[in-house]
Amino acid sequence: MSKAIYPGSFDPVTNGHVNIIERAARIFDGVVVAVATNSQKTGMFDVGERMEMLKACVGSVPGVEVDSFEGLLVDYARRREATIVIRGLRAVSDFEYEFQMAHMNHQLHPMLETVFMVTGTTEFYISSQLVKEVARLGGSVDELVPAFVRAELKRKIDG
Repeated sequence: MSKAIYPGSFDPVTNGHVNIIERAARIFDGVVVAVATNSQKTGMFDVGERMEMLKACVGSVPGVEVDSFEGLLVDYARRREATIVIRGLRAVSDFEYEFQMAHMNHQLHPMLETVFMVTGTTEFYISSQLVKEVARLGGSVDELVPAFVRAELKRKIDG
């Protein structure tokens, strides 16, 4: 088996992300959950907060490590000596974009393969963007994110 990278913004981490991470950890020797940083985007949570939430939610899962990176994923994969990228698919609409990214990554790094994992049946409709919107508008996110993340969302929204 190989080391896999599960990249994403994780702003915030959702139950869908946790589902993919736990399942990937059973398949691969190691899974690096890599928070992608983009200096041109400002998220609700900074990179340190996102890493803290991920560590609280999946830090005890055997073989899982939380890290962050900036720049091209293929460069990060080379530095980490990873040969697999994990991408979660919620719906058919996710596939076209992910398909393009997988081919571009493979073009830039021929030894890097993308493995698509379909989210669980109870998480397929969850997105970080939707979670933030529901939380900002005062709706319940109890079934969408882990308890630690709920508390962090409340802290961030309440100021």
